[in-house]
Amino acid sequence: MLTTEQMLQQIAEACGEEKALDVVALDVSQLTVIADYFVIAAGRNVLQVKSIADRVEERLAEAGVKPLRREGYSEGIWVVLDYGSILFHVFRQEEREYYDLENLWGDARKVRCQASQLFT
Repeated sequence: MLTTEQMLQQIAEACGEEKALDVVALDVSQLTVIADYFVIAAGRNVLQVKSIADRVEERLAEAGVKPLRREGYSEGIWVVLDYGSILFHVFRQEEREYYDLENLWGDARKVRCQASQLFT
């Protein structure tokens, strides 16, 4: 079983493989009980949003980790994969800007993923 940090790494790498836009991880562990981290990414269109979500699921499934829940996939505008300690959100760029989760969770600490250099 992967650690939370290893899961974050796998998600970051999967996002990089699918050319996700503006990938950030937020440590929300001190702000909410629903998850320890939110990982937020964007795609240019519905197809890219779905392919990012698919790749994240594939990478984690290869390591034996399956999401507890998957929401929004059929629409492809905002997909959420719930991995318990991590909620992965991938938006179409327009919805990402509209919902602005980074601002909503502005008190959260941004987490940097060392190997992939995707998080700032």
